[in-house]
Amino acid sequence: MEANEVQELHEQHEHALGEAPEPHAPSMKPVSFTMSVLAVMVAVITVLGHRTHTEAVLQQARASDQWNLYQAKKIRQNETQLSVDMLGALAARDSTGALATVSAYKAHLAKWNADLTAEEEKARQFEDNVEGAERKATRFDLSEAMLEIALVISSITLLTRQRMYWTLGIVFGVVGILVATEGLLVR
Repeated sequence: MEANEVQELHEQHEHALGEAPEPHAPSMKPVSFTMSVLAVMVAVITVLGHRTHTEAVLQQARASDQWNLYQAKKIRQNETQLSVDMLGALAARDSTGALATVSAYKAHLAKWNADLTAEEEKARQFEDNVEGAERKATRFDLSEAMLEIALVISSITLLTRQRMYWTLGIVFGVVGILVATEGLLVR
């Protein structure tokens, strides 16, 4: 056996063990770099998704609080209306005082009608915010999944040395980026 044959056998053995790439094999550095970029993007999109889910929960709590306030005012209004009806139906010893009380209650009722409308609008706005945050969060979740798939498929390239997996990983990565961009633009 000649020296160059021994060297060639040694290189083939190293390649079989995964220790050194073949000299004519394409470099895997671009694949590794792509995987690093994909991993960073997965981390960023994951954080955006978590923050958006948290925003949806906070907006839902605000909507619930607003509806509770609306309900409390509505109960107060109904009780006041009941008092007006009772004072109008019963004979009072002091009819002038009763009329003054009824007038005051009616003034409160008119103001509370406007308040109820405003409270309802605020509650509906919070509900709209919840729906918007959920739409964004869904996009970020899908984007995260696409980027993770891209990362895994790209990593297969390192095992098989077949660049088609790298290309397929890039395609999934681009889809993930587009979905994340849509999530950023959704209102």
